[in-house]
Amino acid sequence: MPRSPSVPSYRLHKPSGQAVVTIRTLDGARRDVYLGTFNSPESRVEYGRIVAELATTPLAPQPSRVTGPAVSARLTVDQLLLAFLAHAEKHYRRADGTLTDQFDEYKNTAKPLHSLYGPSAAADFGPLALKTVRQAFIDAGNCRTLINNRVGKIKRVFKWAVSEQLVPVTTYTALTTVTGLQAGRTDARESEPIGPVDDAILEATLPHLNRHVRGLIEFQRLTVCRPGEACRMRRSDIDMSEGVWVYRPGQHKTKHKRKSRAIPIGPRAQELLNSFFTSDPDDYVFSPTRAIDEYKAARAANRKFGDQSGRSDPRRVGRKRKRPPAERYNRRAYLTAVNRGCDRAFPPTGELSRRTGESHAKWWARLTIEQRAAVKKWRKEHRWHPNQLRHSLATEVRKRYGLEAAQVVLGHAKADVTQVYAERDLTLALRVAAEMG
Repeated sequence: MPRSPSVPSYRLHKPSGQAVVTIRTLDGARRDVYLGTFNSPESRVEYGRIVAELATTPLAPQPSRVTGPAVSARLTVDQLLLAFLAHAEKHYRRADGTLTDQFDEYKNTAKPLHSLYGPSAAADFGPLALKTVRQAFIDAGNCRTLINNRVGKIKRVFKWAVSEQLVPVTTYTALTTVTGLQAGRTDARESEPIGPVDDAILEATLPHLNRHVRGLIEFQRLTVCRPGEACRMRRSDIDMSEGVWVYRPGQHKTKHKRKSRAIPIGPRAQELLNSFFTSDPDDYVFSPTRAIDEYKAARAANRKFGDQSGRSDPRRVGRKRKRPPAERYNRRAYLTAVNRGCDRAFPPTGELSRRTGESHAKWWARLTIEQRAAVKKWRKEHRWHPNQLRHSLATEVRKRYGLEAAQVVLGHAKADVTQVYAERDLTLALRVAAEMG
């Protein structure tokens, strides 16, 4: 978090007899602002205004009144990005104080903007420059929808800059004339629609995952909850007073919109959770820390006297982990565990496979550029991600209970969002065609 600046002092400028205050502008320079006759009511009012503005926007005081139009013209794109990211680091936070994914998205969006136009004046950034940045996203292989999303974020950066009087409003107005890329009318690739995970691939992956990751998967399959909701679950968050338990996440996707979220837990899911509960109700149900402890305990129990196969690599004895395991999984760690399980369940074949006793580093160094590309393609075809589990069960719920039931189970406010997750039931359409066609 950026350090809050101290309040600048109200001082007397002896040669002129005026009150003066010194501020630091976005370009790092120290600048004296004269407020009028020292100790006059007008100078005190002006001083109060400047202090209030600096408290509201400590990294970017209003240039039109404090630093002058000339300083605003010198404000670079890099300086604007630093000021916005300082704002975003405070703004994009959950109720528990953790940063949301939006902050990382803005940082990724800023990279080509920084590399192409960092030293340029922010006020001069126009539609052609925005299209150049957009082309950089296309050349990087991003899909059309992601590109449109990131271009929209760049526009929001400049909209925020206008609200802080860092750039003229005409700069943002000009950027709004750049429309989004349209399907079939651009070189940007289209993203593939997300569908349900294949049951055969899912079942083949499970044996290669630890018990806690398998528990996350099974809980999602039984409740259709989001990956993040499953990762944050604690026993203290579950109402067990009725036959069907109700899990109310402390943090969920739509909490900032003041929406509630309740996840029913049926008998099968209850039986699953009972095998993970600890004596402390505030413990996370699925925990990397406990997963590692269970792994070490199982390895020690299976070790035989005189058998060195179960011992750690002697080269790693005495070494400490760079980062201790977390108390709970997050969505990224959950996805990484699933990807690794998929790679173990479906290793590349032929020349692309790792040889016996070959380390990962030596295997990857042995492959040619074309072979590495083939391995990446193979992995993409044999990997799935946890959010696909919602698609799988949502389709089944819609087929058996209808669209409204799927909407309620998924926690969607609108049915058209549910359509994305619950595939349309083709069986009904086939029956209609058979009878009427």
